[in-house]
Amino acid sequence: MSIQGRIEELHTRHRKLDEAIEEEQKRPAADEIRLHDLKRKKLKIKEELVTLRPN
Repeated sequence: MSIQGRIEELHTRHRKLDEAIEEEQKRPAADEIRLHDLKRKKLKIKEELVTLRPN
């Protein structure tokens, strides 16, 4: 897979995690452990995107 393809895949995953976080936060009794896990995954993707982007 090309670097650009990987970046696009990561952007898609990042957006989906953002949507999942929003949905979880809308629940009356949001699962804090699930929220923490989703946010951790989102941050890991963001960190990988930073390393892949050209300067």
